[in-house]
Order: sequence, then structure tokens, then C-alpha cells
Amino acid sequence: MPPKKKLVKTFTLQLKAGQATPAPPVGPALGQHGVNIMEFCKAYNAQTESQRGDIVPAQISVYEDRTFTFILKTPPAARLLIKAAGVPKGSGVPHTTKVGSVTRAQLREIAEKKMSDLNANDIEMAERIIAGTARSMGITVKD
Repeated sequence: MPPKKKLVKTFTLQLKAGQATPAPPVGPALGQHGVNIMEFCKAYNAQTESQRGDIVPAQISVYEDRTFTFILKTPPAARLLIKAAGVPKGSGVPHTTKVGSVTRAQLREIAEKKMSDLNANDIEMAERIIAGTARSMGITVKD
């Protein structure tokens, strides 16, 4: 078994799927740790090509020898809700001005997609978390 590499830093970048470039925010974030930026961009774009258009967070771990690994997460709940409601953005004053609505079925679909990244034991709790996000964005949940 090879010796374990020493972890230097772990951070998350939210990037458009299949469209990572060395320009900010990728370049500065990776450059300060001495990571090969183009190598990351090529690997990220190859893995996220099927989700083009969505924002896919990548949790990047940088090691002492300047190598890296990354784990792809699911798109942010807010982005999924905006897409499901068909609105350009959330409300500036969410408890007074409502911008759109989603159905319970759409809420369950989003919760199932996000389940691996949520701190929930079952799908009902995951739905409640996503419903809270919707409420704070000015999106109503219809039964």
C-alpha cells in the first residue's frame, strides 16, 4: 500500500458544468496552491459534460505534492428550485413578494436528487429542507 499523501487544503468551487476555464474563480483558487489549473479544467469539464448548463459544485482536495482530487456534488437546491419554478431569480423580499411556485412532486424530485448532499435521514425530512429553501426564496409550495 502506498504511503498516504498529506492533505494541505480542501475547498469548494461552484462552476458551470462543462465550462470551467483558467479564468477566475478557478485560476486564483488553484494557482495559490500550485495545482495544475488546465489539468483540473479538463478533468472537471469531462466529468460534467452531461450536465451542461447547471452549476455543479466541486469539492477539491489539494495534497502536499501539489496533486489534487475532486468530488462532484449535486447542483445547489436554490438553482434546482429556480429551474423547477421557471423564474429568473428568487424574491428580494421573500415573505411579502412571491415569485413562483412548485408542486409537491417537483419538491420530492429535487429532494431525491439532493439526498446524498443533505443532512436528512429520510426523503420526508429532505423535502422539508428543500421546502424551507423555497420559502426563503419567495417560492410557494402547492399541494
